[in-house]
Amino acid sequence: MLSGPLTLTLDAQHPTRLARFWAGLLHREVVEDATGGALLPGTDTQLGLRFVPSPTRKAGLNRMHLHLTSTSPDDQQRQVATALDLGGSHLDVGQRPEEGHIVLADPEGNEFCVIEPGNNYLAGCGLLGEVACDGTREVGLFWSEALGWPLVWDQDQETAVQSPYGGTKVAWGGPPVAPKQGRNRQRLDLAPEGDQQAEVDRLVALGATRLEVGADGDVVLADPDGNEFCVTAS
Repeated sequence: MLSGPLTLTLDAQHPTRLARFWAGLLHREVVEDATGGALLPGTDTQLGLRFVPSPTRKAGLNRMHLHLTSTSPDDQQRQVATALDLGGSHLDVGQRPEEGHIVLADPEGNEFCVIEPGNNYLAGCGLLGEVACDGTREVGLFWSEALGWPLVWDQDQETAVQSPYGGTKVAWGGPPVAPKQGRNRQRLDLAPEGDQQAEVDRLVALGATRLEVGADGDVVLADPDGNEFCVTAS
């Protein structure tokens, strides 16, 4: 059995407000839930985003950030202007002036990039082109097996996977990987298409580590790089 839909979950002090920011950028609808969280549903080719309440503030760079694609220089500038209008901000993470991508932060400081037009690597991936992660080649191989998604990049310790249907890539940049400090504020969640326990056992056999079972029945695991992820109860 392979895991079902993949969702990127983000801790947020104001989940609905942050969801509305991303909905405005990605042209999606916000679905709120009774826990105070919010969801931007995905598709077969575009990753879903979930925003859950958390009292902690962001500290340091995230281990994951999103890459949005653009179709022309004007489209790239429109996306940047939209992000700023919605409450985002420009961000300096050491990018060089000659680099074509534009680095921004959402209203809670989460880094993301609007990629320059003509980027062949993200061609055909859709608006949400990539989740770019810090991580080793080992963790890329783990997620390829966990999801049943093929490796679409495997060079120089860098890896990327993509749904067989195409769309959003999930990529890992290879070593060196910065030491993990506390619980990640962004993580991948899996919704199994069958028995939850059987799926947990399969993932552990692939190299995951059991961490805990949440009050909602979600099972929290860690991938081979120590990044938390959930196998949801429903």
